[in-house]
Amino acid sequence: MNTPANRNDIYFDDVAFDSLYSLRAQQLSSIHWTPIETIKKAAAYLTGGSGKNILDIGSGVGKFCLVAAHFFPDHIFHGVEQRKALIDEAVIAQNATGLINANFIHANFNSLDMTTYQHFYFYNSFSENLSHYKPIDNLVPTSEEIYAEYLTQFYNLLDDKPIGTRLATFYCPDGYVPPDYKRIQYSPGAPLSLWVKR
Repeated sequence: MNTPANRNDIYFDDVAFDSLYSLRAQQLSSIHWTPIETIKKAAAYLTGGSGKNILDIGSGVGKFCLVAAHFFPDHIFHGVEQRKALIDEAVIAQNATGLINANFIHANFNSLDMTTYQHFYFYNSFSENLSHYKPIDNLVPTSEEIYAEYLTQFYNLLDDKPIGTRLATFYCPDGYVPPDYKRIQYSPGAPLSLWVKR
């Protein structure tokens, strides 16, 4: 694994940043990890709200959190991920970068105390329960029932958050988001939606 983490240019080039990870994680990047330009746009929006704690639900190898942490050092980017191997990759990359304002949690998102977090990033990690032509692995159970359960829990999580909560979604159907959230911006070229609860 190549780790040129002392160079700031890794935060501007996806291939360079992905070199912090294992070959398998690099091969999954174009499908499962958020591109740097999208991370910068989403994080810039999320950090514009009150509160310092931002949660990435289904954080994978931690790319969103680490890139966002570099550009927005006054905020803390938390990633929750159910796959221990991906958390391990995230921690290795964090150690290589030396970033201290990222935090990785090995858990399912529905086990967390959501009052800790003010704003959220979500790159449709539930979709693997329906179908995926290039899955991360086959180590976690997937089913339509799990998809429906997660979707309900995610919807309720957002619904319970106070006015002013910000949300950034990537490749995510509008139906995941409660109607109290107003979409501020949509980027069709890279389907990123920015929302705020009114």
